[in-house]
Amino acid sequence: MSDKIKKILLKKDKDKIVSLTAYSKSFAKILDKHCDIILVGDSMANVLYGLNSTDEITLTNIIEHGSSVRKGVKNSLLVIDMPKGSYNNPKQAKKNAQYIKKKTNCDAVKIESNSKNFNIIRELVKSKIPVMGHIGFTPQFKKKFKVEGNNKNEANKLINEAKLIENAGAFAIVLECIEPIAAQSITETLKIPTIGIGSSSYCDGQILVTDDLLGLSGFYPKFIKKYAKLDVIIDKAVKKYSSEVKKKSFPSKKNFLYEKRTK
Repeated sequence: MSDKIKKILLKKDKDKIVSLTAYSKSFAKILDKHCDIILVGDSMANVLYGLNSTDEITLTNIIEHGSSVRKGVKNSLLVIDMPKGSYNNPKQAKKNAQYIKKKTNCDAVKIESNSKNFNIIRELVKSKIPVMGHIGFTPQFKKKFKVEGNNKNEANKLINEAKLIENAGAFAIVLECIEPIAAQSITETLKIPTIGIGSSSYCDGQILVTDDLLGLSGFYPKFIKKYAKLDVIIDKAVKKYSSEVKKKSFPSKKNFLYEKRTK
C-alpha cells in the first residue's frame, strides 16, 4: 500500500477528504495544491466531448487525459475511472487496469458497482492495483437518475453493497446521490473513507466535477455549489479580444515578437 493511500485511510473520522476532477495538466497543477484526491473521471464525456452519456468514453480517452493530468500532479492521489466495458470480467479488468496504470502512472483506478462485480475489485487488489469503489447512482449501469436509500430496505442494500466492496479490498468508496441518513449509516459502518457527491456532509470527504463548481459546464443540480462564474469572466475576455482585433488595437507594437527592421 502506497504512502498516499495510507494518508487517505488515516483521514477516516478525522479530517475531511477534498476531491475534484481534472482532465488536463493545467487544471491539475492548480487542484494539486488543495486536493487530497484528483479524479480523471469519465465525466469528461459530458464536460469535454459534449456527449450525452459516459458510455462512449474509451480507454484511449481516459489514458490521454490521465497522462496529461499526471504531469500536473505531485501531491494528490491520482485516481482514474475505468470506462464502461473495460472491466466486464476479472481477466479483462486486470489487463485494462494494468494498461491504464502503465500508461498514466496513476495511483489507483475507480470502478462503479453493479452490485455483483466485487470479484473484479478483489482481482485487481490482488494484482496490486488499488481500487476506489462507487455506489448509489452509477451512470455506467443506471440511466435513470434518482436519489437512492430513501427507505430502510434500500439503505440496507447499499450498506451491504458497500461492505462487500470494502471486503473486496477497496481503499475508499464514492457515494453518489445517496439519501443523507443512508450515507451516514454507510460511513459509520465502513472502516474505509466515503467520498460523497450529492450525498450530504456525513461522508468522510467530497468530490465535485471541477467544471461544475467553476460555472463552466452549465450543469447545476441542487448538490452543486457554483464557487465561481468563469463563463462570465471568459465571455468578457473574449468579447474584449474580439473588439480589439476588429479595431486593430491588438496586436500593438508591444505585442510584436520582433522589432521592425530598419533599412
